[in-house]
Amino acid sequence: MNKQELLKDYKRQEDKICLSQVLDKIEFSKTRNKIETTDFLDMYQISLVENFLKKIKFTEYKLYGGYEDAERKILLIYPEKYNEEMLKKNYSKIIKIIRIVLDEEEKGKYSHRNYLGGIVKLGLKREKVGDILVSDDGADIIVKEEFSEILKEQLATLTRFKNSQINIEEIDKIKKKEIKVEKIKIIVPSLRLDNIVSDLAKTSRNKAATIINQERVFVNGQNETKLSKQIKMGDIITIRGKGRFIVKGADGTTRSGRTVLIIEKYV
Repeated sequence: MNKQELLKDYKRQEDKICLSQVLDKIEFSKTRNKIETTDFLDMYQISLVENFLKKIKFTEYKLYGGYEDAERKILLIYPEKYNEEMLKKNYSKIIKIIRIVLDEEEKGKYSHRNYLGGIVKLGLKREKVGDILVSDDGADIIVKEEFSEILKEQLATLTRFKNSQINIEEIDKIKKKEIKVEKIKIIVPSLRLDNIVSDLAKTSRNKAATIINQERVFVNGQNETKLSKQIKMGDIITIRGKGRFIVKGADGTTRSGRTVLIIEKYV
């Protein structure tokens, strides 16, 4: 089946471009007998690509973002002869870390937005950069290897990092992300996705529907656009721009029959 036939069901031009590039990588990997990689994919693209690869029954791939639970990941396409160990040996050739260690006076001042804002301000390509793991001392920025030197040099030109130490590190030196959660309770009329998104995003049902239709909501890593999808205990809901949430359990019902849900929000 040719490329046009494989992509005929996809209406959005950006989806077609993304999947066309994936098909090219598959072809290159076969003809060159080597690992081929994409740039970093966001959550929507990851869901799109995974579903597409399942549809065409292609299995020689790995999604890797530098650490477990990474949100942004690179797609690695590899020859059939590769096993998991052979693939892992190539990770350090594909991804590096830019480690920023802040000056004593700057520690604790910067959030994820400050680091990402610096990258955007420099006009650097976002797709070359993966997750940004922030601590009080600074940040580990996951980046494609071929882009690491450029990013390191450009970040050093920003006023906010003029007194910082900026180095390139191997991916296995990454500082593990400390997961912090905040327990909250929400009251919903049913376990429909739009009801839950409305409460989690602190907005109206109509606006929640818009957020879902804009493909900004993911359930267990998969993009979800069905407003009436029933959410289950243990589901992880990610709302782009609002955060990630785990539905931990129910805590009874109100007199009006609404369900009280216990939610853990990543902070």
